Amino acid sequence: MFYFFQITRHAMPKMSSLLSAIEFLAQTPAPGQPQAPSAWVQILPMVLLFGAMYFFLIAPQRKKQKEHEKMLSALQTGDEIVTSGGIFGVITNVKEDRFVVRVADNTKIEIGKGFVQTVLKKTGDEKK
Repeated sequence: MFYFFQITRHAMPKMSSLLSAIEFLAQTPAPGQPQAPSAWVQILPMVLLFGAMYFFLIAPQRKKQKEHEKMLSALQTGDEIVTSGGIFGVITNVKEDRFVVRVADNTKIEIGKGFVQTVLKKTGDEKK
């Protein structure tokens, strides 16, 4: 029991310094000093942060998505592709929402259009 009171006695100077710091921060400005900034000044950093996020994150992602959709619409039979799962194959048939891809001799799979990651070789491209 005596030990408990010793801890309290040693903690009191720390609490008093904490209370004096709080009192210092809670003081109001003198009458001649300027008032707090307006709401626009406080909202402006948030608007600038959102604008920066849009231009650095959202806009490039939308551009990349549009390029991917354009690439998917240009795919045709005979194109060599790589899926997002890492499967290499050649498109043998184009359906409305998926491709039929030959991945080996006598092995064909159907994949969704969104799973095509890259095009390795287009049908019209010839090695020179």
